[in-house]
Parts: sequence; C-alpha cells; structure tokens
Amino acid sequence: MFECVTRPFTELHYMKGLAFPVDVKFRHVLVTGPPGAGKSTLIRQLGGWSEEGYLDLSRPRWWTDQALAVRPREIHLGFPFTGFVQALAVFDPEWLLGRPHPRLDLRRIQVPPPKRHFLSVDWRGRYVFEFLLPPAEELFEQRSRRARRGTHPVDRHLSLELVGAQLEVFHQSAFHLSRSGVRVYIRESTSSPPAYIVDSERADE
Repeated sequence: MFECVTRPFTELHYMKGLAFPVDVKFRHVLVTGPPGAGKSTLIRQLGGWSEEGYLDLSRPRWWTDQALAVRPREIHLGFPFTGFVQALAVFDPEWLLGRPHPRLDLRRIQVPPPKRHFLSVDWRGRYVFEFLLPPAEELFEQRSRRARRGTHPVDRHLSLELVGAQLEVFHQSAFHLSRSGVRVYIRESTSSPPAYIVDSERADE
C-alpha cells in the first residue's frame, strides 16, 4: 500500500488548542480524509463551518467552487478513477463494489495555477488541505466501534482491506497535490501535530 512519507513541522502555532504549521491561517483550512477519520470532530473543535462540502478534483477550476467560500470546513473529495467518466468518492457504490477497487487516475486531477502576476488570484495560497489520515488499523478500530452503534451507513461491510484501500486513495492524492504545488499537510488524528509530505525519492537524504 502506498503511504506518504512525512516529517513533523518544526514551527507551529495554535488555533483553538490545535497545532498548525506556522504559515497556516484559520481561513486557509480544508479538512479531508476517508470516512471515520475524525474530520467532523476536528472541524467542531476548530469552530469551523459545520456543513460538509463536496469537491470533484477532476472538475476544471474546482478551486473556484462555491463550496470553498466558507472555511475552515470539512470537504469530501471526488476522485477520477480509471474506467469512470464521473468522479467517485470512496464511499460510492461503484467504488466500493469494484474488485479490485477502481484505480486512481492522477492525470485527471486538476491543479490550481500558480500566481502569475500582481493582479491575479493566488489560488494556491488561498487553501491548505489538511488530510486526516490515521494508520489503517486505528481507523478500522474507530470505525468498528462506530459501526456497532449503527449510526453511519458508510460503515456497513467494513473490513481492514477496505479501510486500507480508502486510505491509499487519500495518500496518493495528497502526495500528488503536494508534488504539484498545492499546500498540503497530514495529521494522523485530531490530537496529533501536523506533518509535511516528503518526496519518497528523497526521504533518506
């Protein structure tokens, strides 16, 4: 399974008791991650926008989407997958029932352009994606406890394999966005400090 290599930020500041990279401001934050990772809990703690948003990363100019007008907020991501014209979330039936699960098509993920002149909008500077990505075993245990309460239909037919496959999609997309110049960091839990992504080819330098 592909998993991002990360290192902790050395310079942090705190907002509502949560640690953030020193250059991340309150209105920058978009929290995403697989089901059950703790996105809603983190947004509530941060005092952000309570309604969930949906963002199709394959849609041209997604960075202008109205769902991003209010921040910080929780964002569910739609991904482009090989063999599918429309984007899918990792809880959509088309993705869940695939054997093997559909493969992420990184070439179709759209990336905001860099700021090119003084009057242009700095789209890459406007947003910071926080990927909440617990270890697979921990996320499986969290979701298993939630499944016993029967509060979230997304937890039906839960397995460690499914949790790992969903996490892999988010790790792959986080790495791709980071490499493409989008501001991204990873947090393992709502109580963990943020970490930046290290290019796996340079991780041992």
